Amino acid sequence: MPGKLRTELGLASPDDFYESLIGAHEGLSDGQSELLNAKLVLLLANHIGDNVVLTEALAAARAGIEPDQNPSA
Repeated sequence: MPGKLRTELGLASPDDFYESLIGAHEGLSDGQSELLNAKLVLLLANHIGDNVVLTEALAAARAGIEPDQNPSA
């Protein structure tokens, strides 16, 4: 359904995917892990291709995360 973020479980094997995700980061520096995450997000965003859904996903992911009040510490 276009324009509606699906939040119910959609993975057939979420634990297997989580293990694959963690495994993809093995041996990477923090910076390389951040790059991998950014590339993955952009690949999946392109695959989804619906700006309304992507905007809803950004809002859902950001919900409850407060900006760092002292980012230099």
